[in-house]
Amino acid sequence: MAREKIKTLTLAKNLYKHLDEITEIRDYFGLLAAFAMAKVAVAGKDEEAMQIAKAYLNRYPDNINHPHYFFEAYRCGGNGRAFLCMEGEYPECTELIREYAEKTLNAPRNYKGIICDPNPNGTHQIWIDVVMAITPFMLFAGVALNEKKYIDYAAEQCILMYEEFLDPTCGLLHQSKGKFPDYEKMSEDHWGRGNGWCMMGFADLLDYLPKDSPYYEKTLKYYKDFCKNLLPHQSIRGLWRQEIPMEGAWEETSGTALIAYGIGVGVRLGILGEEYKKAFEKAIQGLCDYCITDDFGTENGVQGMCCPGEGEDKGTIHAYLTAVRPIHDEHHSHGSIMLALCEAYKNGITEIDRMMNPPYMKKG
Repeated sequence: MAREKIKTLTLAKNLYKHLDEITEIRDYFGLLAAFAMAKVAVAGKDEEAMQIAKAYLNRYPDNINHPHYFFEAYRCGGNGRAFLCMEGEYPECTELIREYAEKTLNAPRNYKGIICDPNPNGTHQIWIDVVMAITPFMLFAGVALNEKKYIDYAAEQCILMYEEFLDPTCGLLHQSKGKFPDYEKMSEDHWGRGNGWCMMGFADLLDYLPKDSPYYEKTLKYYKDFCKNLLPHQSIRGLWRQEIPMEGAWEETSGTALIAYGIGVGVRLGILGEEYKKAFEKAIQGLCDYCITDDFGTENGVQGMCCPGEGEDKGTIHAYLTAVRPIHDEHHSHGSIMLALCEAYKNGITEIDRMMNPPYMKKG
C-alpha cells in the first residue's frame, strides 16, 4: 500500500482548503474549522494559516449571512475570534468580544444553571454539544479581557454538563435531555462526537484555566476520570465508535478527532502518562490512514443530530446508530481533525506518514 509523508500542519491546512472548495464555510461547523485554523496559525507561527483564519473571521459579525444560532457567541466569530483576541491578534475586537461574552453570561439557563435552548419553550432542553460553543469562547474571552467571571462561567458550564450527562455505569456521557414529554428523561446514547465536544471543553480549560481557579481541581479530576473511561474503547485502528462502548458500532471520525485532541493536550501538559501518549499517537495515525482521503476529504463522519429517531425509537442507541449514517466529507469532521493534528504538532509530531488510496475508501 502506497504511503505519503506530509507536514502535519500542511495536512491540517489542506483539510480546511478542501472544505472551502466543497461548501460555503459558515454555521458552527465553519466556526469550528476557523478556530482550528487559528490554532494552527499560532502553533506553527504560520502566516498563511493566520491570513486564512482572519479572512474568514473578519466577516463576523457584519459581513456574513448568518444562519439560525442557538448561542450568540457564534455571531461575533465564536471560539476562533476569542482565541486570537487572547493571543493578541485582535486588539481592535476586545469590546466586541466583551459584548458577546456578556450576552452569553446572561443567556437563559435551566433550573440547574445549565445554559439551555434560548427559545421560549426550550428551558428544559440541554445538550452536551453546547460545551463546544460556550466553554472555549468564555474562557478565551476571560483570559483576553482579564475577566474572572467569564473564566468561571466557562469552567462552571463544562463541569455542570459533565455531571448532568454522566452515565455512572460506564463513565461516558449521554448527549441530550429534555427532548421527551418527560423533561427529565435522558437520551440513551454514549455518542462519540458528544463525548468529544465535552473533551474539547476540558482540554481548553486545562490549557488556559488559571491554576488558582476554584474550578481547576475539579476540572482536572473529571478530565482524568473521563480519559480513563474513554481509553478502553479505542479500536484496534486507533478510533472511537459512534456508540462508544458498543463493540460492533462503526468507527466515527469527528468524535475520534475531538477525543484525540483532548488526550493530546493532557499528554503535552504532563497530566497523562505513556499509555495515553501511545493511544494519542495511535489515534492520529488512525485518523490519517482511515479518515482522510487522498484529496483531503474525509470519511466516516456522522451528520448533525440531537436525540434522533421517532416515537419509541427516539433517543435510543438504535436510533443513534441507524437514523443517521456516516458520510463522505461530513462538515464537522474537517475542523475536528484539524484540532487533533494541531495538537499532534504541539506534541512533536511534525510529519505524518499516511496511507494512500486504501481500497475500502471512497474517492473524493
